[in-house]
Amino acid sequence: MAAVMCTAAFAGCGSKKEEAPAASEFAMIAGTSTPDTHPYVLGMNKISELVKEKSGGAVTLDVFGNSQLGSERDLIEDLQLGSVQMTCVSTAPISGFTDMFLVFDLPFLFETTEQARAVLDSEVGSEILNSVEAQGLVGLAWFENGFRNVTNNKKPIEKPEDLKGMKIRTMENQMHMAAFQAMGADPTPMAMGEVFTALQQGTIDGQENPIPIIETNKFDEVQKYVSLTGHLYSPTPVFIAKDYFDALPAEYQTAVKEAAVEAAPYEREQIDAQTESGAKALEERGMQINSPDKKPFQDATASIYDTYVKEGAGFVSPDIYARVQEVIAANK
Repeated sequence: MAAVMCTAAFAGCGSKKEEAPAASEFAMIAGTSTPDTHPYVLGMNKISELVKEKSGGAVTLDVFGNSQLGSERDLIEDLQLGSVQMTCVSTAPISGFTDMFLVFDLPFLFETTEQARAVLDSEVGSEILNSVEAQGLVGLAWFENGFRNVTNNKKPIEKPEDLKGMKIRTMENQMHMAAFQAMGADPTPMAMGEVFTALQQGTIDGQENPIPIIETNKFDEVQKYVSLTGHLYSPTPVFIAKDYFDALPAEYQTAVKEAAVEAAPYEREQIDAQTESGAKALEERGMQINSPDKKPFQDATASIYDTYVKEGAGFVSPDIYARVQEVIAANK
C-alpha cells in the first residue's frame, strides 16, 4: 500500500506540474539606449517586476540598458524581427515607420509637462500609440524623456544666433534637423552610443537631450554649458513585438498590458525627480546652466509648421495636429 501511495503521490505531482506554468515560461528581453540609472531602465524594470507578479512568474522580462542591444532604430527593427520582445524608444526614430508620431517632432509644441502628459493620456494620444500594429509593434503605454535642451562647449545659448555654425548632434529625424538648421546650427545625426566620444574628440560641438540623459550619460565631463531651450518634448512609447504578444495566452497579454500601464506613472515620477536632481548635480560638477527666453527660438522655427503640417507621406497630419492642439488648449 505504501508503494501504491508513493506512486500515486508522484503521479499527482506530475499532473500538477503539467497544469501549472513553468517558471519563465515566457522569458522576454528588452533593450534601451540609456544608462541603467535612467528612468527608461527604471521604468522597464518596474514592468519586469509587475509582470512577474501578475503572471505568477510565468512571464519574465530582462532589461538591457546602455545600448547593449543596439540603437533605438536597431531596437525597433529587432522587435519586428523577433530578436527583442520589448523596448521603449523616443518617437523620432519611429518616423521611418509611420507618420502618426511626427506631431511630437514639432518644435515648441508644448509649453508645460502637464500639457504633454494630457495629450499622451488623451484619445488622440492612445490612437497614436496604437497606430503601429501594421508595422509589427503593439503600443503598451507612454513613458517619457522630458524636454530637450542644448549643451555645448563654446558658450551659453541665449538666442538662436548663438547656435550659428555649431555642429549639434541630433537624432536622425527630418524635423529635428530642419529646426536646428532654421536656428543656424549644423545638425549632425548620430547614434546615442557614439555621442560621448564624439563630444570628447570635438567631432561635434554639442548635443541636445533632456536633463536626465545629460546627467546619467555624464556629458558634464565633455561639455561646459547647458541651455534650457526646451525646444522639443520627448514622449516615449513602450512597444512589444506584435507576433510575440499575439502568441501569449490572453491572461498573460492582460498581465503585460497592466504592468506597462501601471509602470508609466512611476517612470514619469523618475523623470520629474531626475530633472530636478540632475540639474543640481550638473551644476555641482561644474556645468553652467542658463534659461533663455524661448520666444526668439519659437519665431526662428515657426517655418517648420508651415513646411511639415500638411497632408501626405512624411508630414504631420493636419487632423492629428488640430486634435493635439485642442487638448493643449484645454490644459492651458
